[in-house]
Amino acid sequence: MKMIDKVLQQPEFANAPPVLVDVGASSGIHVAWRQIAKYSICIAFDADDRGMEGSRRDAKKYRRFHLYDRALTADDEETSDFYLTADAPCSSLLPPNEDALSQWEFADRFTVVARQRVATTNMQQVLGQLKLNYVDWFKTDSQGTDLRLFLSLGEPLARRVLVADFEPGILDAYRGEDKLWQVMARMDELGFWMSNMTVKGSNRLHKDVARAFTATERKYMVHLLKVSPGWVEATYLNSLTGNDFNKRELLLGWVIATLQRQHGFALEVSYRGQQQFRDSLFEDLQRSSLASIRRRYLNLPAYFPLAQRAFRRWRRLRTAAAM
Repeated sequence: MKMIDKVLQQPEFANAPPVLVDVGASSGIHVAWRQIAKYSICIAFDADDRGMEGSRRDAKKYRRFHLYDRALTADDEETSDFYLTADAPCSSLLPPNEDALSQWEFADRFTVVARQRVATTNMQQVLGQLKLNYVDWFKTDSQGTDLRLFLSLGEPLARRVLVADFEPGILDAYRGEDKLWQVMARMDELGFWMSNMTVKGSNRLHKDVARAFTATERKYMVHLLKVSPGWVEATYLNSLTGNDFNKRELLLGWVIATLQRQHGFALEVSYRGQQQFRDSLFEDLQRSSLASIRRRYLNLPAYFPLAQRAFRRWRRLRTAAAM
């Protein structure tokens, strides 16, 4: 049995399975959840039903699956304007900032093809309907409202989320959007640390300047110009400091850190769990994290051949001694 499976089969998760929230699920449920899906409750939202087939197919992989074909908001309104764009993943409750976008090569993706009134809901309503009082993993790609949606959980609940995935902007793609700098400042205040950041972007090419090129030239211009940062995919892990976190949260914190390949942090969490709860399971988690780190020895670059051979010899000797 894999250690992650062993952890998620513990009594702590029998009546409190991991709760995973996916905001902006039209392109499919978060791929990082595949290994824990069968143990988890997934709550997914998207007001744009273009491309929702993939999310519906994912439903059977989860212990429980709830799909809301409506927009998630941070307020109590029952409906809201929704801007459908030429590229479906760019659709948003916020209007695209056409003036600012005109300076960028990918502006056409944000062209509004329709504006419609859509049903909305908020996290407090949904959690109440589902009789849930916690969220473990919050992933949002809401096109401009990521931070406000996370904060709409309420600070006590937000501080206990174990991992949060955001896709905030750097440039002005939407009017009134939550920016990267705001996410970084607030998550630091809430006790999270950034586990990963992938910077994405576009080419600075104003639409008026682009007219100087032929259609063929414009088609390949994206490969000729420097890409500038436009938005990021950022993952935040809860620091899990203090004694306020229970055994379930530390166990799941280890699972999440392991899935994120943050084995150093996973080891830290397992030590903290052992000190606080004196459960031998945390010793097993320590050994698993140490083994994951040590396996990296085998991936040393070719210019470390002596270190590789020494490690393999040490491992053979250790295996022989254990027989």
